[in-house]
Amino acid sequence: MVRPFGKLTVVSKVEPQAHHKVSSGTVHKMPVDLKKALASDRTALALWQDLTPLARNEWICWVTFVKKEETRKDHVKRVITELKEGMRRPCCWLGCIHRKDKQVSSSVQSILNRRNKSK
Repeated sequence: MVRPFGKLTVVSKVEPQAHHKVSSGTVHKMPVDLKKALASDRTALALWQDLTPLARNEWICWVTFVKKEETRKDHVKRVITELKEGMRRPCCWLGCIHRKDKQVSSSVQSILNRRNKSK
């Protein structure tokens, strides 16, 4: 990328982050905060792009399923860290309940029912 800087011309080998393509999941759209985090880390982005669409969907759901903003920020950071540690899906995650191509398992439905009763 070439851009003017006063009387100088600056040549950069790194394209702006906005130009990095970040693939989404099968059900969920890519949230802006996760997209920015992935686009800012080349290693994590390469690992993300190597995931299957279903695996990316699990990560996206894991990030967006939480209620507190603080927890969501933590999950975004953990996506980057855990991808670099070799994880391909979120650990200890009941799975995306928003998929329409398969029925929610009875064990996951039981957990969801207990959550709804406690509210």
